Amino acid sequence: MTGTTGRRVTANLALTLDGRYHGPGGPSDFGAFAPYVTSEVAREHLTRIWRGATTALLGRVNAEGFMGYWPAVAADADADPRDRGYAKWLVDTEKVVLSTTVTEAPWERTRMVNAPAADVVAGLRAEGEGDILVNSSASVIKPLLAADLVDRLYLMIVPEIAGGGARLFDDGLPSTRWALGRQETGELGELAMVYDRVR
Repeated sequence: MTGTTGRRVTANLALTLDGRYHGPGGPSDFGAFAPYVTSEVAREHLTRIWRGATTALLGRVNAEGFMGYWPAVAADADADPRDRGYAKWLVDTEKVVLSTTVTEAPWERTRMVNAPAADVVAGLRAEGEGDILVNSSASVIKPLLAADLVDRLYLMIVPEIAGGGARLFDDGLPSTRWALGRQETGELGELAMVYDRVR
């Protein structure tokens, strides 16, 4: 379902075994994920998601968190090279941030957009090239899944049951089929998987 430019929409998210992208403590409860985010498999997965992507599509809350953290990593000579690679990509790439409250972008190479995610994707697909990466922004991924606009899913599954918190795959999504393109298992039992939409 790519547009005239052939751009893919890719999405990345980490999930617990019970399908949660945060714990019962709310959007900042990432305790279940903390032991796994710096594993070798997780870092290789992080490198994989941004290769080929030329646009980062983010929700405002995620953008604020990312841009408050990653620019310092990009400048840190002692950081893991894979972390630095992603950080430099994020700082340097085009960023489109969905927001209903903020109109002026506080970061370079960023534009704020107050529009439905599906409409924004349609506009991005009509111009430019390279993948459009929705990185860890469930508020953006969910409506794109509902509209069947995601072409590739990068999922990291951690071997924890959160027991509460928001789920990515809500009831009512359209029935879709996906092909497993890659799978890696880490030493702690984490799984990095790449699924492509079969159309």
